Amino acid sequence: MQVVEEPVPKENEVLIRVQATTVNDYDWSLARGKPYLYRLMFGLLRPKYTIFGMELSGIVEETGISAKKFVIGDEVFGDISDHGFGTFAEYVCVDENVLRHKPLALSFEEAASIPHAALLALQSFKIVGNLQAGQQVLINGAGGGVGVTALYLATMQDCVVTGVDSADKLAGLRQMGYDHVIDYRQQDFTKNGKTYDVILDCKTNRPPWAYLRSLKKTGTYITVGGKLSSLLGVLFFGRLSRLFSEKGMRILALKPNDGLEEIVNHYVGGDIKCLIDGPYTLDEVPDLVEYFGLGKHKGKIVVKVS
Repeated sequence: MQVVEEPVPKENEVLIRVQATTVNDYDWSLARGKPYLYRLMFGLLRPKYTIFGMELSGIVEETGISAKKFVIGDEVFGDISDHGFGTFAEYVCVDENVLRHKPLALSFEEAASIPHAALLALQSFKIVGNLQAGQQVLINGAGGGVGVTALYLATMQDCVVTGVDSADKLAGLRQMGYDHVIDYRQQDFTKNGKTYDVILDCKTNRPPWAYLRSLKKTGTYITVGGKLSSLLGVLFFGRLSRLFSEKGMRILALKPNDGLEEIVNHYVGGDIKCLIDGPYTLDEVPDLVEYFGLGKHKGKIVVKVS
């Protein structure tokens, strides 16, 4: 474990004693230096940030001279990726504007698991996909953090939901409420002749034209992650497809913490349940990043820090 000095908050920052954090695609990408575009953003030869991690829940320990939103002892949570990283630590200084008060009804582990993945699902369906009641929905990467939240959001609108993931997750997906499940190793959903109103893709591991044939006449394909080459293909074909069809292909540009209060109300109210893989310990983070990259996790990988 790396030992560093306890950080000191700047004017608009608060010092957080981290209680829980999570592993995300950013951590996996930064650790391996791919896609290469990330090197331009976060360090060409070595990572700009020496401590990874972008989601947290914790307790305010100290406030900067101009920070007014929180007081010492407040329980908070949020996605800090717009203001740097560093949640794989016991303490981190964060701009107060990226944090929200943690609901008492949620544990620290539950709260940490929500901001990034849940908002990828919410913004995909609400802002980009315009999800409507009764639609046919497919989620590729159905058993991860985004997929689980997306399932609940879709079933709340009485949509028929198909989940695509590995064979070892299928039984759990059925129990969660997926109407249909597909083992991606046994069947390519873009070649089975079925079409969907909305496809939410957490993997982007097929050619963009393959997704078009899986969409209904006015269907929408949304990707939230994948290789840079695949994303560029979606961007190009999305524009091209508008010339000859009503089908849409979109890449979601996440707005961190936008809609967090709305999605958290669903968790507090019991409409959505957290699916946590863990919690693990801070010492296990290097192995957990590799574990994330293998795609074997179920739900959100959560680390209990304090």
